[in-house]
Amino acid sequence: MDALEFIRVRELEVAVRIWNPTAPRTLIAWHGLARHGGDFSALARELGSGWRILAPDTPGRGLSSWSLFPAHDYLYSHYVTVAIALLDHFKLDRVDWLGTSMGGLLGMLIAADPQHSQRISRLILNDIGPELNKQGLIGLSSYFGVTHRFSSFSEFQQELIQHYASFGITSESAWRELALNSSRRLPDGSWSYHYDPRIGEQFVHDTPRDTWADWANIRCPVMVIRGEDSTLLDAETLPRMKEKQPHLVTLSVPNCGHAPMLDRPEQVMPIQHFLNRPAALHSTPHNQKQTATGWQYRFQWLIQRWRRWWK
Repeated sequence: MDALEFIRVRELEVAVRIWNPTAPRTLIAWHGLARHGGDFSALARELGSGWRILAPDTPGRGLSSWSLFPAHDYLYSHYVTVAIALLDHFKLDRVDWLGTSMGGLLGMLIAADPQHSQRISRLILNDIGPELNKQGLIGLSSYFGVTHRFSSFSEFQQELIQHYASFGITSESAWRELALNSSRRLPDGSWSYHYDPRIGEQFVHDTPRDTWADWANIRCPVMVIRGEDSTLLDAETLPRMKEKQPHLVTLSVPNCGHAPMLDRPEQVMPIQHFLNRPAALHSTPHNQKQTATGWQYRFQWLIQRWRRWWK
C-alpha cells in the first residue's frame, strides 16, 4: 500500500487503500464479506505501476468505522451509497471494477442500476454471480455472524489457515501476512478477526432481489473468475450467465475454492488482458427491447432541431 485515504460517508469513516497513486489508469478493487482492501496487494504488484488500485474497506471491516446501526448500514443499498461517494470523491465518472464475492455483487448491482450503470466501464466478478449455492451461503453466514476468540496469535493463525484454505495460498509468508492483516486484539488480550461480528446481520436485514434481472441489465463488458472448487458459485451457473451475457469472459482457477486471491501471474494475466480490451457498451440482447441511451436522445433532438431550422 502506497497511500491511505479516509472518506466520510454520513457518520462513517471509510478507509481506502491505494497502490500506485499517480498511475494513469484506475481499478476499483472491492473485497469479500469479511475481508478488507489489503487483500489486493499482490494484485496491485502483478498488474504493475500502470494501474492505480483503489481498495476500500467496507464499513465494519479493516480500518473503516463500525456501524452503530448495522440493520441500516450493513446492507447492499448502503454499500452502493458508499461506493458512489468514493467514485465522486476521486472524481471517477467511469472506472473499471473488480470485486471478490460481496465486492463483485456490489459492482454488479451498480452496473445494472439505471442511475449509476454508466459509472462502471468493465466489470470483473471474482467467484460470484446472480445465483449462489445455498449451502455455501449458510456456511458463510453461520461462521461470520459470531465473535471468534483465540487465546494466542498462533491459535488464530491456525484457524485462519484452516478456514481460508480455499484461497489457494501456498507460501508460509503469505499466510503470515494474511493473519497479521486479519487480526485484532480484544480488551481481554485474546485475538479475533478484524471485522465487526454484526456484519453477518446483512443476511437477516437485506432485502431479497432478482439478481438474474440485474445480471441481464448489465451493458458493460463482464468477466467472471471461478475457483475450480468453489462452494459458492456452481459450475452449472456459468452457462446460464452466458445466455444473458453472450460476450462473457470466464476464467477457471485450479486448486482454488471460494475465492481465488488473484495473487499470481497465471491469475492476473487474463485480468490484464480483459482490462486492455475496448470498453464499448454491448448491444442489447436480441430478446430484450432496445432503449435509447442519453446520448442517442440528444442526437435525435439535434436532428429534429436541424430539420426545423432548414424547413
